[in-house]
Amino acid sequence: MTSKPKAKASTTSRRTADTLPSIDQYEQLYVDLIGFVPPRIRNRLRLGKEVGPEMLDMVEKIREMGMYPKSMSVKTAQMILFGILLSHIAPAAEFHGIAAKRAGATRAEVMEASMLAAALRAGAAVTHGALAVKLFDKA
Repeated sequence: MTSKPKAKASTTSRRTADTLPSIDQYEQLYVDLIGFVPPRIRNRLRLGKEVGPEMLDMVEKIREMGMYPKSMSVKTAQMILFGILLSHIAPAAEFHGIAAKRAGATRAEVMEASMLAAALRAGAAVTHGALAVKLFDKA
């Protein structure tokens, strides 16, 4: 039986659970962005803080970078996320639509993002349908 290799010591300084942000600090990103903390996010934050605070911190840093990209406005980022999530029929699309509105998106812009997502879904369905129909050509 072989033993597990020892984990390499990290050369970067890692924050410990004692120095990580509080749940209130994590929740503030969501309050600033959409005006409230959705229940599923609140549950994820609380459970993450309890069982994996360092991993939670990494995930929240990535999410914050995604919500506030350097190369585009928050409105643009939220419109993109809204459209992507709509095209996946993901419930979180609603929250990114709210964030886009809070960041200055107009009613027309949000609707046009919805139309882009619809076109993407429809196009994908037709493309996949055509592939299925092509199977009949080989029969």
